[in-house]
Amino acid sequence: MRSVKMLMAAGAASLVASAAMAADMPIAPPPAYAPPPVEDFGGWYLRGDIGFSNQQIKDLRYGRESAYSQLTSFDQQTSFDAAGIYGLGVGYQFNPWFRADLIGQYRGNSNFKGTDRFTGTASGFAYSGIDNYGASKSEWLVMANAYVDLGTWWCITPFIGAGVGGARVTVANFTDTGINNIPFSTASFASAPTASKWNLAWALHTGLAYKVNPNLTLELAYSYLNLGDGYTGSLSTFTGLTTNNSFKFKDITSHDVKLGVRWNLDAGPVYAAPPPLMRKG
Repeated sequence: MRSVKMLMAAGAASLVASAAMAADMPIAPPPAYAPPPVEDFGGWYLRGDIGFSNQQIKDLRYGRESAYSQLTSFDQQTSFDAAGIYGLGVGYQFNPWFRADLIGQYRGNSNFKGTDRFTGTASGFAYSGIDNYGASKSEWLVMANAYVDLGTWWCITPFIGAGVGGARVTVANFTDTGINNIPFSTASFASAPTASKWNLAWALHTGLAYKVNPNLTLELAYSYLNLGDGYTGSLSTFTGLTTNNSFKFKDITSHDVKLGVRWNLDAGPVYAAPPPLMRKG
């Protein structure tokens, strides 16, 4: 009986010693996890855009503008059809609110229609007439742009920007069909070959950007674009006579609407949130 009591006392002493040692041992650290990266707004991105143009010109002028000096009335109406816009570019986000990019853009063929109605005097005769014009126009555009992002709400960022560059304006398939009364009615027809010209171009931009994920951003944008002047080749009559004069498309401007995509090349990995620490109780 005494030996049983001694065994029980020894077991109790062993349990007390084990509990004391466990209390002195350090608590195991929580599972390791990768810390979230410091947010870095610097980074390269690629962009692509598609859209359509809505173009106008200030007026259409014949090379011998002095021929209009004796006009007593003149009315001109011109219009372009909408045309597709296709662009690619590369850019850099410098900080949370400023970025810049360099783009190349092809602006597809836009059909042109115009009408002149006029009256005047020449050599003592009163005359009147009407000219109907037709042509197609396209451009290659290279432009450097800078943008200011105005803040982000619900992943949507409004922005404004401006750009400057060069536009290669091409005018093709130009025709001039007219009826003049000087002093009797005569019909006329003339055409001009394709001609191209590089101009200084500039633009103003505004729009909304939606951040789909750290890498992908969608844009809905509007641009006002000034493309400079366009010219036809030398005008030739239906008899083959070349006039050595061309028509000038003065101050070509466009209101563009575009849908764009930006792909960030430098976005860091996304880490899961750390597990909550166990409280010691």
